[in-house]
Amino acid sequence: MIRVLMVPVLYMALAFGANAQTLDELRQGDMRGLVFHDEPMPVSETPFIDMEDEAHTLADLEGRYILLNFWATWCAPCRHEMPYLNTLQHELGGEEFKVITLATGRNPPPAIRRFFDETGIDALPMYRDPGQEIAREMGVFGLPITVLLNPEGEEIARLRGDANWASPEAITLLRAVIEGVGS
Repeated sequence: MIRVLMVPVLYMALAFGANAQTLDELRQGDMRGLVFHDEPMPVSETPFIDMEDEAHTLADLEGRYILLNFWATWCAPCRHEMPYLNTLQHELGGEEFKVITLATGRNPPPAIRRFFDETGIDALPMYRDPGQEIAREMGVFGLPITVLLNPEGEEIARLRGDANWASPEAITLLRAVIEGVGS
């Protein structure tokens, strides 16, 4: 039902986006907080782990736009935001774009699994940064923080705090980024 209702809203949002000239003009609603950097910034090369303790790096994700969300199971705004990120992955996820969640700090795997199960999170990976090394290296002070990485693996934008990533404004803005609309 929700998906049926969202189609006309998304269509209107895309029509609006097609007429916009810059990414700044598309920064509406919660997306006003998304700050685009003047120049791409390097990201951490430190490995993070999945739920089976397999190591991964952000470099492994290169080749598509990545929306990287730093969160924690104990963070109320993070918990509020996670379903929106899940919906965004369902809407835009694919070869050109992916949402990655990285639980930073003390987040026991059973607590992560329980949260995902309780809230119906079914499209997001369960990655962990238990020592907060990546978070520290990337200047993540406070949660949630979401960074947008370009296909070259560089940070191009950042949003502090939670946001409705499933809103028409967010989807329109991210589609414009993926399609190469200038800032």
